[in-house]
Amino acid sequence: MTVHEHTVTETEHKKRVDKILSDLLQDHSRSQIQSWIETGNVKLNGEAVKANHKCLADDVITWEIPETKPLILEPENIPLDIVYEDSDLLVVNKPKGMVVHPSAGHQSGTLVHALLYHCTDLSGINGVERPGIVHRIDMDTSGLLVVAKNDFSHQHLSEQLQEKTLKRTYEAIVHGEIGHETGLIDAPIGRDPKDRQKMGIVDNGKPAVTHFRVLEHFPEYTHVECQLETGRTHQIRVHMHYIGFPIVGDPKYGRRKTLDVQGQALHAKQLAFIHPRTEQWMTFEAASPAIFTEVLDQIRKKY
Repeated sequence: MTVHEHTVTETEHKKRVDKILSDLLQDHSRSQIQSWIETGNVKLNGEAVKANHKCLADDVITWEIPETKPLILEPENIPLDIVYEDSDLLVVNKPKGMVVHPSAGHQSGTLVHALLYHCTDLSGINGVERPGIVHRIDMDTSGLLVVAKNDFSHQHLSEQLQEKTLKRTYEAIVHGEIGHETGLIDAPIGRDPKDRQKMGIVDNGKPAVTHFRVLEHFPEYTHVECQLETGRTHQIRVHMHYIGFPIVGDPKYGRRKTLDVQGQALHAKQLAFIHPRTEQWMTFEAASPAIFTEVLDQIRKKY
């Protein structure tokens, strides 16, 4: 392994060692860097160090990036709610709480593991970790995803995403009463410079556009429908927080005092695209999960 070195600058004086490295190594998450520190791959002035150690100017941080073990995915017999399937693609209604593809903290139980058990023909464009995955939704967001069974379909669907012709519509419950019926949020999204685990509105972020319309008004909440024009990480969650109406139950961007919806009240309810092979326009819908409708009914009864 290659040893890398960085001398702490005056502006980094009294900053945590994990924060300094996460600012330097933007392709790696802070949790990854903290795991390197725990395994002794990071040293300060030649000695082992703790993640929260505050560095002094002219301290020398050295680190080695551990070699990643090749990922071997094993199919898992996990039930899937398949809305549509043919020889080119399938549309899945993902439950709340399921991760889409494997990552450092999720080595089993993902949608990909379930898909591999269900079918052996998945596209390879996104590599071994993400076979067939054209787009993603967050772990605690439920709803519709299209999965490609071959590279032809994957390429075609990816082009529709880029050209903004693949339509993704969500419904959400947000804190606060939105005073108008429709809105457009156009604000760039990137890593939050203060917290690498979160996304935020940043000047040098990627363009992000969300359209929304109000479905129901309540004195303290609003039931909204959102349509993505772009597909940035946590886009709807970040955008609704940005305009002052965070999603109910959102653990990252929401309010501490909130309703119990077991994660954010956000559901990908509709998906529409041109079929890669037949070139027919296809629209799919999935009803919101029970916990979503239960909380919405509670709000209706209250007001």
